[in-house]
Amino acid sequence: EQAEQTGQPNPITAVDVLRHFTKLKCRLMPYLYAGALDTVHTGIPLMRAMLVEFPDDPTCAFLDRQYMLGENLLVAPVFAADGDVTYYVPAGRWTHFLTGEVKQGPTWVREAHDALSIPLLVRPNTLLAVGREDGRPDYAYADGVTVQLYALADGAACTAVIPTLTGETAATFQATRTGSAITVTCEGQANGWRLLLVGVDAVTTTGGTVEQTANGVLIIPSATATLQITL
Repeated sequence: EQAEQTGQPNPITAVDVLRHFTKLKCRLMPYLYAGALDTVHTGIPLMRAMLVEFPDDPTCAFLDRQYMLGENLLVAPVFAADGDVTYYVPAGRWTHFLTGEVKQGPTWVREAHDALSIPLLVRPNTLLAVGREDGRPDYAYADGVTVQLYALADGAACTAVIPTLTGETAATFQATRTGSAITVTCEGQANGWRLLLVGVDAVTTTGGTVEQTANGVLIIPSATATLQITL
């Protein structure tokens, strides 16, 4: 009603912000819950200082306004009322989870964010499990999961473990790259899973169908647990 009367968009409310980030958390639950289970076994907290993940980067010893959420997500909270935030990106090709923008580290970044945005960067060589549900935190995480592959380097490998609600392993995904060839395998039960190659424009593949999206190439596997991909 206010937008119709003034011709301006409605302001962002606290409810809008809560809804937005609650949905984001629900979709990230396969990753977050797997990280919480790792914490039980290792004692390393899910929300950890940058120095824990990057002990050889001297800059990370002094960072107190950003953190790693598990091994693969960098978070830089926005403390200023005007949305201004400055944060450090370690070495590598990092990708903003929400926008797909790439940051090449090591570098410092200064940005402005509104209430529905935050610096949330995915580490290179990451296979990130993103769930299908955004309305509840407890669901069958492996069913309909999208595993998102970020900046996999030649010769590198990465893994994503999808837990059940009781803490067992429902499925394990692994991605490896040799030259322009990428192999992605799924062990376990993951009905209707999909693979998103973030920031990739075109590929050829055996074992699935390819769709181009705004975020990269989406591959929907056929009745197979292995995808062979050529960049």
